[in-house]
Amino acid sequence: MEKSASDNLNAAGRPRRSPRTGPSETLLKIKKSMKQKAEQLKSPDFVKDDYEVVQSTRNFLKGTTGIVYDEEFSKHYCLWDQNYPECPDRNDYIIKRCKDLGLLKLCTRIPARAATEDEILELHSQELLDILKSTDGEENFDYLEELSSKFDSVHINSGTYRCALYAAGSAIDLIDAVCTDKVQNGMAIIRPPGHHAMENEFCGYCFFNNAALAANYAMKKIGLDRVLLVDWDVHHGQGTQRMFYDEPRIIYFSIHRYENGKFWPELRESDFDYVGEKSARGFNFNVPINTTGASDSDYLSIFQQILIPMAYKYDPELIIVSAGYDAAIGCPEGEMNVSPACFAHLTAHLMSLARGKVAVLLEGGYCIDSLAEGAALTLRTLIGAPAPALHNLGHPMDSVVDSILNVVYAHRPYWHCFQLQESFSVSENPDTKNEKKAITYFSDANRYIPKVKFEGVLEKVKPAAYETRNCYPVLKPEDALKAEEKLEYLKSITELSYPVDRVAIAYNEDMVVHRSPVLVDHPEKPERILAIYDKYEEFGIINRCVMLPKRLAAKKEILLAHKESYVMEIEKTANLSQDELNTMSNTYESVYLHQKTYECALMAAGSLIQVVDRVINRAVRSGVAIVRPPGHHAESNAACGFCIFNNVAIAAKHALAQGLKRILIVDWDVHHGNGTQRMFEADKRVLYISLHRYNKGKFFPSSTDGNYDKVGIEEGVGFNVNIPWNKPGGGLTDGDYIAAFQAVILPIAYQFDPELVLVSAGFDACINDPIGSCKLTPEMYGHMTYWLSTLANGRIVLSLEGGYNITSTAFAMTQCIKALLGDPLPPLTSVLTPCPSALETLRAVLATQEKYWSCLKFNKLLPEEDVLTVKVPKVTSPVPEKEPEKEEEKEVEKEEEKEVESEIVENTEDVNEAVEANPRPEDANGNGRRSNQRRVPLRNTDADNASSPPGRPTLSFYRKTCRDS
Repeated sequence: MEKSASDNLNAAGRPRRSPRTGPSETLLKIKKSMKQKAEQLKSPDFVKDDYEVVQSTRNFLKGTTGIVYDEEFSKHYCLWDQNYPECPDRNDYIIKRCKDLGLLKLCTRIPARAATEDEILELHSQELLDILKSTDGEENFDYLEELSSKFDSVHINSGTYRCALYAAGSAIDLIDAVCTDKVQNGMAIIRPPGHHAMENEFCGYCFFNNAALAANYAMKKIGLDRVLLVDWDVHHGQGTQRMFYDEPRIIYFSIHRYENGKFWPELRESDFDYVGEKSARGFNFNVPINTTGASDSDYLSIFQQILIPMAYKYDPELIIVSAGYDAAIGCPEGEMNVSPACFAHLTAHLMSLARGKVAVLLEGGYCIDSLAEGAALTLRTLIGAPAPALHNLGHPMDSVVDSILNVVYAHRPYWHCFQLQESFSVSENPDTKNEKKAITYFSDANRYIPKVKFEGVLEKVKPAAYETRNCYPVLKPEDALKAEEKLEYLKSITELSYPVDRVAIAYNEDMVVHRSPVLVDHPEKPERILAIYDKYEEFGIINRCVMLPKRLAAKKEILLAHKESYVMEIEKTANLSQDELNTMSNTYESVYLHQKTYECALMAAGSLIQVVDRVINRAVRSGVAIVRPPGHHAESNAACGFCIFNNVAIAAKHALAQGLKRILIVDWDVHHGNGTQRMFEADKRVLYISLHRYNKGKFFPSSTDGNYDKVGIEEGVGFNVNIPWNKPGGGLTDGDYIAAFQAVILPIAYQFDPELVLVSAGFDACINDPIGSCKLTPEMYGHMTYWLSTLANGRIVLSLEGGYNITSTAFAMTQCIKALLGDPLPPLTSVLTPCPSALETLRAVLATQEKYWSCLKFNKLLPEEDVLTVKVPKVTSPVPEKEPEKEEEKEVEKEEEKEVESEIVENTEDVNEAVEANPRPEDANGNGRRSNQRRVPLRNTDADNASSPPGRPTLSFYRKTCRDS
């Protein structure tokens, strides 16, 4: 007898829990780990090594990409409907496109294999397995169609069972290969898909839940404690969500079309306020898209505003992607507008996490052309190719902005990275100022109140049979033609060729002769570049890069950015005595001069120009200029702040002269690049973004030019972005810079769509710098470099600016070039929560820049109170009789929670990271309609689905975990 969805629910509509007889192994493991960390930190012999993480990256080298594909996956097809969208062409066309692009030969082939029954039974019932197994080799056409009609949107033939086993087994083997370092990352081109499959029900083209089985394998067999499962299929993967809804070792993150519950699977649990249960509160993310037509900018915004900040805080050990391509252009089921190239960018941003351990598993996608292109570009990115530039990005849709803010609001109690939005009290009179909060940058119109809106059907009637033919959406001929034309256009403008050589280095020891004649230990000393080069040799980097010869800039190149009178003045320094040089240097601010200064300054500018030429001429993908003296303080007519000629400005002017139309300059030196800003403040072709200590104008160069309200002049208005840090004494951390990049820099940069990225790469915000006094880790610079490399087809050039702790600077610059070489990035383990002062700065920047950049739509105020409590709609179907829980089980759970709460409270001050876990409960089943065109709707929704869901934000001891430390 077939089980209904309610069979696995208790009276409250919650999934029943698995019986337990004692404390879970995971809880005991966490408690032991916490005690060890606390004891270590309390030990008088404990000395923290600021460079421990970065030193460990010496052997972090780019690995190969695994690929699973097989003709076996084409043997599952619909016998009675040749137009069924989940068809063998999906498999065949992806493989063909990958072969056309030459991708498969660059990968390590992982053989497809069938999962064992024991592997399937880890998450699926014996009954379900037996049903599908009984069809193996079955040739009775009518029987197979009748059996298929008992499940929502599935078709079964004689080869389905074998294909489903192969899909699950291949997913598991790919995860094993990634976790055991046989490959760096990988992709499994498998079918049938899996994310709708539940413990005891086939659903939505899915039989066995490939991604869930793979994640379960990673937990139980590999022993991972933190797995991030990202599902960008256009349908909500309710099967996956239910399997891990109270499992704290897995975060499930789904982006899906929802339409307030009207889109399949029409489940209340697919909305944003279903955040997980028990110790997994805050570990379930639903980002519901409530309208059609979502585009690249919508998906990038979801990543930038939610996924990436959370993922850095979570620090996953593995990322699994349920990669459906039904949100791509032309898919009749998704009706979205995401370009194939966008999936490359989503993949690229995930690759900065988990030491690059990313496994992509094929789910949906039913426009064959956009499916094949999107999947191929995903694989291409995993291999290490630069993500193709995205052009003409608009702004996120208002409904998507609302969804993002809803998700942020629902998860704020659990994740301190979601504090960018200021809070307000809904009980306040909007006309009365709140004395406790100085909300300077907001109007009352910026107050956003999240709402739960469900327009689906709440009934528990399951049809006797689901339709098996003509039960799927089909594009109108004219719409299909438009989609085809758009895809062809996108292919024509998508740049897929790229240089073989990844990185060029410009370096010459002759630049060391420029030194202070007065201060032997002047901060801007020759040892800065010597230490960087030595570290490159130590890490084996030199042999992996193209080393460029010595090159001095021509005077006409210097004149691109500087006045002739000033250049002539510096040129004369070669013939002056040291006393004359000292007198001359006093006319500038914070500058020393040497008889070799002019030559070294020409060499610094010329070296950078040479790297830029190699990059824009497609000889190499990216480059690094290890040069001195630095340049970003130099004005057109004056030296300033250790800088003689403005190297980056000269290089940008040179690139413009070569025909480039849009150049992005990111200046992460701890000081504001006053010279660079002034040179481009009226030029809309150059977007200048600077992150720097400002301290209300008191930090060098001590000018209001570095404030957030300086946005450019004339045609350059809006193309100058200052992020001025005002935290007293410095102390900025990785968390502050993560927030700045994800909330401000990357959204603006993507909308600007640069053809070249130049970085004024100062490292004086790095730990232990005597001037910057900040706390960025060296590895953070690798992550910032990587994020910027996703722009401009990977054309990025770094030029050394400041950085006055030689060890920190050398390590940080090493991390930058390793990022450009494609090596996996180390996890960030320092402070990852932005400080209040940084948040205040970012809000001010957003309020200023949102006038010029339509992508900046998230600077809102969110309620302090819980405003999501909703009235439970009456359910007309019978409520299952309550099954009493075992007293021993409840007592065990209470005792475990008391022990863990006590342990966490005791050790919170000493331990920065802890993850709490309880065993996963048995999972409920549920169904719904596949699309709004389905003729026989399934009305089978949990009784509790209409209520405020389990896991609503509450103040509990789980807030004391590492996510809130």
